[in-house]
Amino acid sequence: MTSITLQNIDKVYSEGNQVIHDVNMDIKSGEFIVIVGPSGCGKSTLLRMIAGLEHISAGDLVINGQRMNSVQPQDRDLAFVFQNYALYPHLTVRDNIAFSLELRGVDKATRHSKAGEVAKTLRLSEHLDKKPGQLSGGQRQRVAMGRAIARDAGIYLMDEPLSNLDAELRNSMRAQIKQLHRKLRNTTVYVTHDQIEALTLADKIAVMKDGVLQQFASPEEIYDDPANVFVASFIGNPPTNILPLEVDGTVGKLMNGETSWTLLDSSMTSGEYLLGIRPDKMSVLEASKQAEVCWQASVELVETTGGSRIIHCLTNQQKFLLSVDRSFRIEEGQVIDVGFNFSDAFLFDVDSKKRVYLDEKVAMKVA
Repeated sequence: MTSITLQNIDKVYSEGNQVIHDVNMDIKSGEFIVIVGPSGCGKSTLLRMIAGLEHISAGDLVINGQRMNSVQPQDRDLAFVFQNYALYPHLTVRDNIAFSLELRGVDKATRHSKAGEVAKTLRLSEHLDKKPGQLSGGQRQRVAMGRAIARDAGIYLMDEPLSNLDAELRNSMRAQIKQLHRKLRNTTVYVTHDQIEALTLADKIAVMKDGVLQQFASPEEIYDDPANVFVASFIGNPPTNILPLEVDGTVGKLMNGETSWTLLDSSMTSGEYLLGIRPDKMSVLEASKQAEVCWQASVELVETTGGSRIIHCLTNQQKFLLSVDRSFRIEEGQVIDVGFNFSDAFLFDVDSKKRVYLDEKVAMKVA
């Protein structure tokens, strides 16, 4: 079992461009960690620093209690699964899977036996004598994963391994990766820009933006208790609505002051905030429905996505989204009453964009 600790990790290129800023992460043995964020946020660079393929400018990488900054990649007890498969086109599936064993001097009979075991796990047994050019994209990705599994490393590093696959294959491969991890329990660090992969695969998610770690927590905590506006907006589909909120004594005002209501907690500090509310926590109000906060909006666009409808709304130049069941009939141009309960919302500081919490002793505090 293998643990990984990142302590105050920086990455600065020679021209002074800093792409990783003071990242701290404690990864326990056997955990499946997903690093997620938009393109260019530094997630692949961070993974390559763990692998030893990128130099660490400052800070410490510790694996099983040993500082690894200067240790060569081949001595770090890890296996890397690349985005582009990186298979040898002239070798068979069997020899591609067994390649790392050959480099370590394992005899032919043993490495072929190991390749057969791995191929059976990945449902590749019938393809062992084929070459990569004869395989589909999903099969090639399984071969790349098989090569990592055959390595029997303490750490698996995966850099967007499913990004080249179509939606159906991604779903299938995602399930296989989850099942493999449950079976092998190797420490895994997985990079993706796909939040669905992050939420379904991870024991913990590291959300990155501009080289800065925004939040490192379980998928449930990331979704239910986002640390800042970026995390709330990035994790969740459709994204969280971020609305301006003005608090004046016991009155809260939304939508440029056009919508107001009496606050349940009169101790909230007066001032400007940002309020986040997920589209599925908002309702279209009918005679039988009530909400703590409500107003009228016009429907600009209706998108049907399988079992739900995404409603694009506008109120006083403020756009926001609702998610409703597909059975709910609604038309573009319609004026509707919408609302939500304040307990379902997130509050953020308008300047720092960090989460604001209420407690008994302090009216508001910034996380």
